[in-house]
Amino acid sequence: LLLFVLNSADHSFLLVSLYHRLDLVLFSFPAGTRNAVLNTEARTVEADVLSRRCVMMRLVDFSYEQYQKALRQSAGAVVIILPKAMSAAPQDVVRQFMEIEPEMLAMETIVPVYFAVEDEELLSIYEQTRVASTSQGSASAAEVLLHTATANGFQMVTSGAQSKAVSDWLITSLEGRLTGLGGEDLPTIVIVAHYDSFGVAPWLSHGADSNGSGISGLLELARLFSRLYTYKRTHAGYNLLFFASGGGKFNYQGTKRWLEDNLDHTDSSLLQDNVAFVLCLDTLGRGNSLHLHVSKPPKEGTLQHAFLRELEMVVESQFPEVKFSMVHKKINLAEDMLAWEHERFAIRRLPAFTISHLESHRDGLRNSIMDTRPRVDSKTLTRNTRIIAEALTRVIYNLTEKGAPADLHIFTEQMQIQQEQLESVMDWLTSQPRAAQLVDKDSTFLNTLEYYMSRYLKDVKQHHVKADKRDPEFVFYDQLKQVMNAYRVKPAIFDLLLALCIAVYLGVAYVAVQLSALSYDSHTLVLDKAKASLLTTKDRF
Repeated sequence: LLLFVLNSADHSFLLVSLYHRLDLVLFSFPAGTRNAVLNTEARTVEADVLSRRCVMMRLVDFSYEQYQKALRQSAGAVVIILPKAMSAAPQDVVRQFMEIEPEMLAMETIVPVYFAVEDEELLSIYEQTRVASTSQGSASAAEVLLHTATANGFQMVTSGAQSKAVSDWLITSLEGRLTGLGGEDLPTIVIVAHYDSFGVAPWLSHGADSNGSGISGLLELARLFSRLYTYKRTHAGYNLLFFASGGGKFNYQGTKRWLEDNLDHTDSSLLQDNVAFVLCLDTLGRGNSLHLHVSKPPKEGTLQHAFLRELEMVVESQFPEVKFSMVHKKINLAEDMLAWEHERFAIRRLPAFTISHLESHRDGLRNSIMDTRPRVDSKTLTRNTRIIAEALTRVIYNLTEKGAPADLHIFTEQMQIQQEQLESVMDWLTSQPRAAQLVDKDSTFLNTLEYYMSRYLKDVKQHHVKADKRDPEFVFYDQLKQVMNAYRVKPAIFDLLLALCIAVYLGVAYVAVQLSALSYDSHTLVLDKAKASLLTTKDRF
C-alpha cells in the first residue's frame, strides 16, 4: 500500500494507493498493484479518452463499471476521493464500495490506484478537471479545440521509486496468563483476538469492529478476571491464557506460528496439557445478534458444550433482545483462507469457537476501510462483552450446578463492565491504522498493548513470525508513503496553437515589412522621376 501527500504551490492532499498482496503464497496468484510511479495529466471518468491519464473519481459517484473502464483504457493511474468523514457518506454508497472492495483487492493490475481524503483544494482540482473532461464530449469539434487550448489542466507527479519487497518483516503477537488455583494439571481456557486491521488501503484501515472490538473485549475480560484471581475465595481452578494475535488478516499467521511453537517445539506448554476450550473474539460492536461459530458442534458433557448452554441461558434470561445462535461450518482445507480464527485451533484438534455478531465470515465489514470508529456502538460492545463475561464466569465457577439463578447478574457495582474503559480502548485502537505491514515489532502500538496486558496479566511476552525465505506465505512491500505533486499546466495543443499564432504573427509582420519597403521604393522612384521632370522643364526655360 502506498500513502501519498499531494502538494503544489496552491494545493495539498493525502493519497493512498491500492494495497497490493503480491507474491502471497496463501493465494495462487498475485494481486493488487506494485506500480507506484506516476507522471500524467488528470481526467475524470466523463472524458472519452482515459489512456495514460490520471483518472479521478469521487466515492459518492464511484462504481465498479467506471473503475473497470479506467483499467480497460490503460489509465495511467486512478485516484478515488473519499469523504473527510466516512460516517457522513450515504450508507448505500458505503455498502456498494464494501461489496466492490474484495474484487479490487483480488485483482492484479499495473495501474496504480490511490485513495485521497478530500479537502477544499482537492475538490477544486476535481471540479476543474471534471468540467474540462465533460466539455470534451458535449461540444462541437471547434468548441472542444478552443476549450482544450484555453483550459487549465493538472499534471499529477509522484517522486517515489517502485515498490520493493520488504525482507525479514516480523508479525508480532502477545501472550499473557492468569494461573489458576490448585494442582499442576489444571484445565486451561484460551481467549484469543487478532489486533490487525485490513482493507484496500492499509493507511486507511482502522479496523474498528474487525477487530478493534474483539481486542477491546479481550482486554476488558483480562481486567475483570485479574480482579477475581486476586482474591483466594474467587481464585478459580482454571488457567486463563490470553492471546492478542498478529497477522489475523493474513490467514492467522501469528496464531499458526504460536501453535507450532507451543505444540511442536516445546515440552512444557499450557496448550499441550489440558485445554478446555479456545474462545476467539471477533466483531462484537454492532447489531442485536450473536453467533457462536464452530467447526464441530460440541458434545454434551464437555466444557465447551456447557459454555454454549450458559451463553444461551444468559442471553435468554438477561438480554432477550439479542438473537443468539450456533453456526456450524466445516473447515474447507481446499480454500486458501480460513474462515475464522478458531479454525487454526480446530486443525490442531483443540476445541475452539468464535463468537461474533456476523453470521457469515464473508461479510465485507471484516476487510474494509469503511470499518471506522462510528461503526462500533459502545453500548452494544459493552452488552456483548458482558454476555461473554457472565457465561464464562458461570462455567469457570460452575454456578449453574451450584443453583445460581439464570438471571443472576454477576458483574455489578465495582465489578461491572466499564463502558468508558471500552470506549477509551476503542478510541485508542482506531486512532491509528493497524495493518500488519504497518505494525513494526517496536511500534508504539505494540508497546502500549503490551503495557496494558501487563497491568492485568502475568508472564506477558511477545511471539514473532517471519515469512520463510524459500517459500514465503506472505510478502509485504515498501513505499507506503510518498509525495505526489499537482502542477497546473496548459495542454500540449495550447503550445502548438501558441506556436502557430506566433508563426502567423511573424509571417504577417514579415509581409508587412516587405510591402512597406516595396511601397517606399516605389514612392521614392516616383519622387525621383518628378524631380527629374521638373529640372528638365526649368532647363528649357
